[in-house]
Amino acid sequence: MKLRSHPLIALTLAATSLGSCGGPGPAEEPPLSAEALAAVTQNAGAPTKALAREVDDLFTMDGLGETRALIVMHDGKIAAERYSEGYDADTRFVSWSMAKTVTAMMIGQLVGDGLLRLDSPAPVPRWQRSGDPRADITLRHLLQMRSGLEHTEVGEPLYESSEVRMLFLEERDNMAGFATAQPPEAEPGEKFEYSSNTTVILADIAARALTDSSDPEARRLAVSDYLQARLFDPLGLTSMVPEFDRSGTLIGGSLMHADARDWAKLGELLRRKGSNRGEQLVPRSWVEEMVKPSPASSHYGLQTWLNRPNGEPQHPLFPDRAPHSAYSMIGHMGQYVFVSPEQGLTIVRLGHSNREEREAMLQQLADVIELYPVRGR
Repeated sequence: MKLRSHPLIALTLAATSLGSCGGPGPAEEPPLSAEALAAVTQNAGAPTKALAREVDDLFTMDGLGETRALIVMHDGKIAAERYSEGYDADTRFVSWSMAKTVTAMMIGQLVGDGLLRLDSPAPVPRWQRSGDPRADITLRHLLQMRSGLEHTEVGEPLYESSEVRMLFLEERDNMAGFATAQPPEAEPGEKFEYSSNTTVILADIAARALTDSSDPEARRLAVSDYLQARLFDPLGLTSMVPEFDRSGTLIGGSLMHADARDWAKLGELLRRKGSNRGEQLVPRSWVEEMVKPSPASSHYGLQTWLNRPNGEPQHPLFPDRAPHSAYSMIGHMGQYVFVSPEQGLTIVRLGHSNREEREAMLQQLADVIELYPVRGR
């Protein structure tokens, strides 16, 4: 005879079974919104819903600041793209210090053209006077932020910062004049000191390499035409707008404007080691040099931040959560073009986050990155 379970016995057994599991199971995640799902393409290279959720968190989680634009590129194709309210694919975003990496690309092109030399003394006229210790500063020293010049990026009070004085106060009309006039405080090459003034010196060197004229308009045209012909037009950067000061010097450390897709194209150019559709826009050897660690700072190359351990409690990226071969353009208040060649990734995050928010936001960005396997360069 077949025994039938009594309903009361079955209910009791079920309750006992649940109780023995040590409590309720994990809470179900809320369903994804249509906006979250629409941000991810069909061939994203990662689980669609997982990517949609991690991207959605960047826009909706508290404590991350405001993400205004995000693009995830995988193997050269858009895997995810999303904008917050008031921003879209046509919005130009300010680079802040991401411009430094673009300036380094231009310097690399000039080196490739034979107009500049990486390990020769930097061609700054005022440094060539007899007995001036700054004559030993090389182009490499400047690119790696180890010139030894007395530049203070963040000052207390704020108006005493070299950057603030140069960009916004009394020195804004002739930024390179101010930056090159600063005295040395250390031997060239001795220590790392991040400095927007240093990148303006590089931009001034670029202008001098391209024209003998001191006329501001001639200087501006020489640099803007070079960038347009050698980088912006070939790469299809239709939205890119660089700014210049009144002396015609590119504000190469801080002020370039472009939409998110154009920032992604620049990241992709680096991931492909300077090549675009079979044309070598930036010498391959130069891009490889850009992502080598400086002797004075393991997490900095040539105007480019590296995802390498630095032995310090603070790091601008996350070497514990992404390949050490990865690197990034980084701009003030949370602008990033992150490149991971071993994952085929370029990720653009643009927005507004303060220091505490950036730390949390970067961990959420790492959640996106970890969805993609490391597969070799």
